[in-house]
Amino acid sequence: MTEIILDAAPDLDFDLKGLPKVSLHDHLDGGLRPATIIELAEAVGHTLPSTDPVALGEWFRESADSGSLVRYLETFDHTVAVMQTKEGLFRVAKEFVEDLADDGVVYGEVRWAPEQHLAKGLSLDEAVEAVQAGLDAGVDAVAESGRDIQVGQLITAMRHADRGQEIAELAVRHRNNGAVGFDIAGAEDGFLPSRFKDAFTYLAQHNFPATVHAGEAAGLESIQSALVDGRALRLGHGVRIAEDVTVEFEDDEDAESDEFGDNIGMVTLGELASWVRDRGIALEICPSSNLQTGAIAGFGEGIDSHPLDMLYQLGFNVTINTDNRLMSGVTLTDEFELLVETFDYDLDDLLELTLNAAEAAFLPLEEKEALVEYINEAYADLG
Repeated sequence: MTEIILDAAPDLDFDLKGLPKVSLHDHLDGGLRPATIIELAEAVGHTLPSTDPVALGEWFRESADSGSLVRYLETFDHTVAVMQTKEGLFRVAKEFVEDLADDGVVYGEVRWAPEQHLAKGLSLDEAVEAVQAGLDAGVDAVAESGRDIQVGQLITAMRHADRGQEIAELAVRHRNNGAVGFDIAGAEDGFLPSRFKDAFTYLAQHNFPATVHAGEAAGLESIQSALVDGRALRLGHGVRIAEDVTVEFEDDEDAESDEFGDNIGMVTLGELASWVRDRGIALEICPSSNLQTGAIAGFGEGIDSHPLDMLYQLGFNVTINTDNRLMSGVTLTDEFELLVETFDYDLDDLLELTLNAAEAAFLPLEEKEALVEYINEAYADLG
């Protein structure tokens, strides 16, 4: 049994956008600029819901907020459609890096599924090389502006398809050309990571790290399979690990409360939740996206019902991410602001969440230590 105090309070007075950030869960096909989609769609003859950048951006956000999974998935039909050529992939990847840097991100991992970008004749390797060229160009453009950013590719296999082994081999093949990790994404419910067990074994044999989408559209069984079959070092979303946490509150007038008058609950962790917490397995939580997709529907209706605060206070390795910046209409700065407004997080909280992400990054130890040191120094300069 662990005692947990829910809620605290301070106001913040500093530039959240200027804080150095680490982005671990951000999809390439979910972060395009509306104006770029319009230009690329015209070049390939793809019809869009609107050819006005502002209206198109609103359409993406409204579709993602509609509560309809069909409309949500339709948004990706349009972004993927304009990412079928070397030129399209290069531009999207370059701008992706520039937009991350503009948001204060100093290290980002970009996840995407090459198998979805072969409609115009590209091979898997050509697609990966085009994205890497765009990422490199983005890093160079950021450097020319006097800033620094480091990025890596998370090569992703679609869990409803049967190309897991092929994509795992692709990722390992490009480990010295920008690929830093492997992922599976797509329809989670009904498609356990165990479907790709052989691919995950291959990755382990080649000492190549994996993060696995689990605990978003499906619950504890999916998380268990990600850890056992997928050998996941991180959980993509992972928010439904909270289903294995029991909180009991006192109802009577003599119930204990903290100095702010907030309830104190007694918390019990199940075996799976204990395993994830005690071993520091990172949760790649995406607050706004979790609300949109219904991942937190079992905990309540609003963002204030998101269990990330409880998980954070209990010592889970929580990291904060955006998932799909275009569809959710958010940046990492926006997600930080949401945490400050909803859970009264202060500078120390944001630093801890950022360091969690830095330490969970798929980087060599020396580079990880340098990243942690840079973040600590930047926060220290804020006093």
